[in-house]
Amino acid sequence: MADFLDSDIAKFAVAAVREASILVRRVQAEMVGEAITKGDKSPVTVADFAAQAIVARRLAERFPDAVLVGEESSGALQGEESRATLDQITRFVQSVEPAATAESVCEWIDHGSNDAPATFWTLDPVDGTKGFLRKDQYAVALALVENGKVVLGVLGCPELEDGVRAAKGGAGAVLLAGRGQGTWVQSLAEPNGKWTRLTASKIADPAGARLLRSVEKSHTDADSIGDLATKLGVTADPVPMDSQAKYAVLAAGGGDVILRLLSPSRPDYREMIWDQAAGSIVVEEAGGRVSDLDGKPLDFSHGRTLATNRGVLVTNGPLHEAFLAGLKEIGA
Repeated sequence: MADFLDSDIAKFAVAAVREASILVRRVQAEMVGEAITKGDKSPVTVADFAAQAIVARRLAERFPDAVLVGEESSGALQGEESRATLDQITRFVQSVEPAATAESVCEWIDHGSNDAPATFWTLDPVDGTKGFLRKDQYAVALALVENGKVVLGVLGCPELEDGVRAAKGGAGAVLLAGRGQGTWVQSLAEPNGKWTRLTASKIADPAGARLLRSVEKSHTDADSIGDLATKLGVTADPVPMDSQAKYAVLAAGGGDVILRLLSPSRPDYREMIWDQAAGSIVVEEAGGRVSDLDGKPLDFSHGRTLATNRGVLVTNGPLHEAFLAGLKEIGA
């Protein structure tokens, strides 16, 4: 797998996510700025915008014709009331790109405001923003999509060690997965460090399944997940964790199941592509399986959402069919 790890595209993606992850960690350490609120009520911080700006800038430098579909846009930063926030973002971007100005930062952020063509990159600059604000788990997630399928994904997880252990303030981890190339982890703090291949667990009995459950209960239908666990006789303690860091932990064998059920308050909700793209290939290339709640593969060919998929089920592989059957039985 040395050719893959040393390929230009893999090295670019890892370097961009590493740089963004370290920048995000610096923003968190300095506690700059209050969270502001977008129209969908999710918190956005200086870190989200700074990370998207720098990844977009690096992508445009390395692959000028590449298309980025990112979560953020500079619209929330326009107007005098947002000037202080934009100045903070610009200052952080300048720490890695000294020539940056407020205007160029907004331009770089909006490089991610594209519609999705057949081939594109997708970015969640800080997945798990609430976890970030609590100084808990979060991730920088970048993926390359071709014809509706993820072919490469990178997760930057500053609060994980070796991709599996929560370790606040430690070296952090960066995970890389390529289609047919496996999933690999390296220390976030050591760009020339050793790459280690990850493998999901082999647990096949639902009773021992460790569910990686979102800390933020609004992200899923917590009651139905409880009903499913009871139905399948799950006795293992759940692992509470925010963001696509859960996918990293599952890929490393530190958990077995992730569920994104439709919340009763939002039955028509469809997942955003950047919330699933990088994490899905990280799990699959470690031997796990990812589908929607009906067992269909995730289809990334319908713009900015997984428009043809209903919810998400992620497992180590051996547990997948049992959990699909359980979901059908409880009517989820």
